[in-house]
Amino acid sequence: MATILYRLGRFAFRRRHVVALIWVALLTLAGVGAAGAPPAGNTSFSIPGTEAQRAFDLLEQRFPGTSAEGATARVVFKAPAGERMTDAAPRAVVEKTVARLSHGPEVASVADPYGARAVSRDGTVAYASVRYKVSGMALEDSSRTALKKAAQDARASGLTVEVGGDALTAAPETGATEVVGIGIAAVVLVVTFGSLLAAGLPLLTALVGVGIGVSTIAALARALDLGSTTSTLASMIGLAVGIDYALFIVSRYRAELAEGREREEAAGRAVGTAGSAVVFAGLTVVIALVGLSVVNIPMLTKMGVAAAGTVVVAVLIALTMIPALLGYAGRRVRPAGGRSRLLGGGRTDGRPARPNMGTRWASFVVRRPVAVLLLGVVGLGAAAVPAASLRLGLPDDGSQPVSTTQRRAYDLLSEGFGPGFNGPLTVVVDARRSADPEAAFTQVTDEVRGLGDVAGVAPAQPNRAGNTAIVTVIPDSEPSSATTEDLVHSLRAAGDGITARTDARILVTGSTAMNIDVSQKLDDALVPYLALVVGLAFLLLIVVFRSVLVPLKAALGFLLSVMAALGAVVAVFQWGLLSGPLGVEQTGPVMSMMPIFMVGVVFGLAMDYEVFLVTRMREAYVHGENPGQAVVTGFRHGARVVTAAAIIMIAVFSGFIGSSEAMVKMIGFGLAVAVLFDAFVVRMALVPAVLALLGRRAWWLPAWLDRALPDVDVEGEGLRRLSPAPAVPAGTPEPARL
Repeated sequence: MATILYRLGRFAFRRRHVVALIWVALLTLAGVGAAGAPPAGNTSFSIPGTEAQRAFDLLEQRFPGTSAEGATARVVFKAPAGERMTDAAPRAVVEKTVARLSHGPEVASVADPYGARAVSRDGTVAYASVRYKVSGMALEDSSRTALKKAAQDARASGLTVEVGGDALTAAPETGATEVVGIGIAAVVLVVTFGSLLAAGLPLLTALVGVGIGVSTIAALARALDLGSTTSTLASMIGLAVGIDYALFIVSRYRAELAEGREREEAAGRAVGTAGSAVVFAGLTVVIALVGLSVVNIPMLTKMGVAAAGTVVVAVLIALTMIPALLGYAGRRVRPAGGRSRLLGGGRTDGRPARPNMGTRWASFVVRRPVAVLLLGVVGLGAAAVPAASLRLGLPDDGSQPVSTTQRRAYDLLSEGFGPGFNGPLTVVVDARRSADPEAAFTQVTDEVRGLGDVAGVAPAQPNRAGNTAIVTVIPDSEPSSATTEDLVHSLRAAGDGITARTDARILVTGSTAMNIDVSQKLDDALVPYLALVVGLAFLLLIVVFRSVLVPLKAALGFLLSVMAALGAVVAVFQWGLLSGPLGVEQTGPVMSMMPIFMVGVVFGLAMDYEVFLVTRMREAYVHGENPGQAVVTGFRHGARVVTAAAIIMIAVFSGFIGSSEAMVKMIGFGLAVAVLFDAFVVRMALVPAVLALLGRRAWWLPAWLDRALPDVDVEGEGLRRLSPAPAVPAGTPEPARL
């Protein structure tokens, strides 16, 4: 592989005009496609194979035109002190608002509070239910504007009016912190390279890659049902890996120049060596992201595949556009060393340079591996402790900040009708095979009333054919409580007995039941997903490193970092630690898909640093150095770059903490913390400590497996046969012998 990539790098350097033109054309094509594509909201949410989804599908068949999965809104009214909603003046305002809402082009129905008995017992709170023909994620902005304007005009009469429901779902906003993250990345690149031009190359190519990826997602959004969250996460991951991959190759290019090679040769060798690491690092990220499809949640699958596509673009740009731009830059990109002691540069007066920080740190770890290993494992274990109290759930209006109208509407409904009113359960009774459907409906209603934690049961509402009915159940507890979850399980268990007696099938759905089913589905998929992703990446790393223990160590280190990151997520978003500075206005359960998404993304990103850092060690070991010396050599060449790449990735991910979307905010924080733990504790401390303890055993591979594996030559051994190594410049210190 190194030889193929070497030739690709030289070709891109020589034919830079053609390469640059191709990427500009692709960016233009994607931009034109995005500009001309019809707008699309977030992806529709469906969970195939769950009871809640089967119930939604049945409602669409048996109650046509009711828009079972359409957006809903509750316009909640509260009378002024001393008045009641049944008084003439408040009632007139409510009826005027209901009539106004009924005229919307996307409105399917509006339930008058007085006709639907939606007035609290004390008469102080009432609500109007609005159902739309399309989902909240597909609503036109004009419909949301009309809803908000109707509520605003009703407030002018002196009533307290708030709006809840998924009809107010809007595209997430990232805020200014995303720009700050990119700015920090730029500063780190300038410090690393000591040159504005060299620092600008990774930023430019990363932005081109993200532009192509996000524009392609926008162009295909309507056709593939992709949403704004999908493009946000794709840009988050694509920007981080795009900068890192380009940084790896530019850094190796400067190192090759420092060894006395011509610029075209240096570009070829940079792509042949660092580019090989980029290819395999990118493959691990793609495997982790595409592997999310095993969960069988369409929204999660689309997010993973879209982000994986952006990563593929980042890899291709790093292998082709970077050497092309290096050709344009010419002598303005200088060889490594000689400009900054911070970066480990050499001296210009002929005296030996002081070992850089990476060399000094690696030498310390090699001398004290046990102490470093114990300290790192204990520290990550302490950070992972909060993960033991992890609670999963999906966000509802109760998890919104108290400053939002959705949260205020949620609180008003709880005040007037009880905490369970915000999470009603929908029991669908399919009596098509029953001899007496009406008796089955009555029996279901009676049995549900007898269950614990039931605040109220509405009469069964049959369809026109009389073979299916809807029974609405109001729990006595709030939607996210364990008691409500137990009620869902009790309803389903009671349904089995009813089916045996009446031949009527019972299905429980609603947002609360859907959340429970999603959490269970994700729990069931976690172990198979881990087995698939870690297993495939383990095999890939065996091929890369030609070792069994090095990939095993990489996988175990990843588990430590991801558990510590989950602990940090729980501490902030569930416990509320540092929630103020991080802008977390409302604590609550961690989103159900957060653990499995973090596992996938963090594993792929963790392998970036593993591949880049350890391939330099493998390269030194293959070229004759002893194991301890190879560890120090790998850090001398790679620690600076890995440190800069980690800081950049942390900065980029941290920029998304400012998002208005709870999921994006949580994922941005989780990934930033995970990279912090993985890069600076696992890869920079635990990895050299373990390799020092293992010695030559770290690179052991059974002879039969060595013969069976393909030789991908990541360390660039084949490049030595292409041309002799240049003479070592005078004054270059010899590596320390350990």
